[in-house]
Amino acid sequence: MSAYLIVRKEGSAPVYRQISDVLIKEIRELYKPGDALPSEKDLAERFGVNRHTLRRAIDELVNDGLVQRYHGKGVFVLETAINYTIDSQTRFTETLHHLGYSTASRVLRKQLIPARGGVAERLQLAEGAQVIFIETLRQVENKPFCIISHFLPAQTCSAILDDYHRGSLHEFLSQRCSIRLKRQESLISAVLPEVDDARLLNMPRNTPVLRVKSINLDMTTGLPVEYAVTRFRGDATQLSFKP
Repeated sequence: MSAYLIVRKEGSAPVYRQISDVLIKEIRELYKPGDALPSEKDLAERFGVNRHTLRRAIDELVNDGLVQRYHGKGVFVLETAINYTIDSQTRFTETLHHLGYSTASRVLRKQLIPARGGVAERLQLAEGAQVIFIETLRQVENKPFCIISHFLPAQTCSAILDDYHRGSLHEFLSQRCSIRLKRQESLISAVLPEVDDARLLNMPRNTPVLRVKSINLDMTTGLPVEYAVTRFRGDATQLSFKP
């Protein structure tokens, strides 16, 4: 890559911002996720600045979610974050297809279990009442994107246990059981992934996931039909909310 002339006249952008703007353009045009940037020493020489100024420019890229520093290894380009919108009737497959992404869904586990603690409370069930537990892995562009644990009262839709294998669970409920869902609330936190989640999402355990706990109501009865706990890859997801 060619040298870049830094403009130092009064009124020009700060030097570190000029460098970060150049690197942003190059990352978008020349780099792939997982690629390493040149060393700080090489970049500082290229732009004719000291290491402190160069680090500040890299800090801008880190803050923008374009790269990640790994101590002793260097600076690496991240996956472009997918802007995933959550509203009262969000459907995973429909939302991602609307953005132009291909999706796939795989059922990891499906069984009847007793409702305990928060699950029973959120579904307004007695402690120990049976619920359908489904865990699914969702992929976007053939890459793991999130894992969802679904909990539904056992009487909600008996066809789920035998006939639901892939695709949108909400679409299945609508088509097979005439149940349309509306999101009541979503609680979001950043947490480190469990061992199994990190393995399935193909991510390091020291990188947070965005955990979203949601309650979905039957639009006809107003009763809670699904409690879902979704773990999104934090390095590949940007969540936005619409009322």
